[in-house]
Amino acid sequence: MALTKSLHSFHIPVMGLAYTIDSPIRVAQYGISSVVSIIDDELIEKMNAFYSKKFNLPYQEITKKAQDYRAERITSYLNLADTIVKDKFSKFKTELSESKTALENFIATLPNTSNFKEGLSNLLQEGVAFKDAVKNYLETHLKAGDIDVNIMTKVDKDNFVKGEQLPTEYNDAHASLRGFANSNLSSSVVLSAGMNPRLYSYFENFKDFFPDANGQLKKKIILKVSDYRSATIQGKFLAKKGLWVSEYRIESGLNCGGHAFATEGFLLGPILEEFKTKKAELINDTYQVYVKGLRQKERVVPEQPLELKITVQGGVGTADEHAFLLEHYKVDSVGWGTPFLLVPEATSVDQHTRDLLMKAKEQDLYLSGISPLGVPFNTIKGTTNELHKQKRIATNKAGSSCPKKFLALSKEFGAEGICTASKKYQDVKLQELEAKKEDMSFNTYQNAKAKITEKACLCVGLANASYLENGIGIKGQEQGVVICPGPNMAYFDKEVSLSHMIQHINGNATVLSNANRPNMFIKELKMYVDYLKNEINTISEDLTAKQIKKWTAFKSNLCDGIAYYQHLFVPSSSSNYEVIQSELQIYKDELISVTIPELEKV
Repeated sequence: MALTKSLHSFHIPVMGLAYTIDSPIRVAQYGISSVVSIIDDELIEKMNAFYSKKFNLPYQEITKKAQDYRAERITSYLNLADTIVKDKFSKFKTELSESKTALENFIATLPNTSNFKEGLSNLLQEGVAFKDAVKNYLETHLKAGDIDVNIMTKVDKDNFVKGEQLPTEYNDAHASLRGFANSNLSSSVVLSAGMNPRLYSYFENFKDFFPDANGQLKKKIILKVSDYRSATIQGKFLAKKGLWVSEYRIESGLNCGGHAFATEGFLLGPILEEFKTKKAELINDTYQVYVKGLRQKERVVPEQPLELKITVQGGVGTADEHAFLLEHYKVDSVGWGTPFLLVPEATSVDQHTRDLLMKAKEQDLYLSGISPLGVPFNTIKGTTNELHKQKRIATNKAGSSCPKKFLALSKEFGAEGICTASKKYQDVKLQELEAKKEDMSFNTYQNAKAKITEKACLCVGLANASYLENGIGIKGQEQGVVICPGPNMAYFDKEVSLSHMIQHINGNATVLSNANRPNMFIKELKMYVDYLKNEINTISEDLTAKQIKKWTAFKSNLCDGIAYYQHLFVPSSSSNYEVIQSELQIYKDELISVTIPELEKV
């Protein structure tokens, strides 16, 4: 099946809870697709009220008294966003057909290789029956960007009422999925953070994920994956249930924003190469399973495989890198996340945090242990959240009041779960540590204490920026703002307009001040080498044969990745070929010098 061609060759991935919560309302009318996090129903309800008032639309509050309030809030907000986008899109088309200046400005943001851009430019030059000609052309060719949603599959907490556990469908991620499935949207749900079989099976309850009489899907599934093997396993698992994965969204394991799920030393380039070479095989193999799954359910079976897109994100920052990903790996779109945090027209960030981002240097951006999920988390030094957290630690009041409990996933103290960033949890852990203090060295004690108290309240911290930007009141304990940019943030140092950023992506302008920005593949390689060295140097438990085997494979995979890049980058493929080859050799030498410990010597 032919691919549906998007207007732009980039998309805006999900960022935090708040940063892209209203991005479709801001940019979809220009044909730009973006992703909304739908985990935080409280934030969603507040944004529903805010935008209903702003656009003079009816609003009916959905309180927690409603049995299915979580899903209903999500459905209501997504329907509101759909209504607003459709109205803004209609008005934008009218503006383009009536104003040559507006049309010229819009044409300047389109990819240089776009047939749509060429067609509009020709109409502008001809100038004959301008208004009607442009209007007809736009009606035929211009499509609003998609309002896609994200569900982090691990955030699927069981919920309780008066001590009684609710049925599985009221789990957080399940309710989020139901909220999207019941909405009017015709778009995609992006599933991230790994496989959740129980949640994946829940998709079977909603007809919009199955082909209609014409073999088309109203709602689609996108899987965020780190490698080809993961894609095949998850894709076939869903296909057996008659569910088709319409896109595999490949993200760098470390060179990304937010949670970083490191691969076993597999680098982005080789991963993309495998998807490129095996895409036809992936489609055909999955289609065979898909057909069986649909027949078992006695549903419509498309005569040929449905469309399948491969996209990539994580660390891209120049037009050359963008074009290389599109041309060499034949990806269908490239995700630009972190740079858009400095585009007020596109993302929801309070001014204080944007100022912090603009000033950030390489040393300010780091892979932290602040996430209650226990997964490394990319963030920045100097956030207001860190300030408030340290004040509480200094006054022996460590931990969050934990008002939202989305990450209350630890079952250590009971079935209802508890968050490791909560005061309740940290109080117990600190008391346990205090009892062992006399048997520990000062440094060991301090490190153990820091490991307990470093966890941050992401539920509140990742949502507050929208409240601050829009003047919405914040109740409860002060948490400040957590922001989760990727390392790429170090090379973007000023607020820019949406138009300017798009022109930067397309190679018609630049927003970069620093010419010394490393190539995205080299940056990721450095992060992986550093990650391996840190893993070896900081292991605190007894070394095992399994751990040694893991590090050995990790190192070997990195060596293979370096060899791949040494052949990939030739003089004709990159303007800074010599610099890249020199850096590859440096990291190869550094990697060779990394010694994997031997079991008997420990």
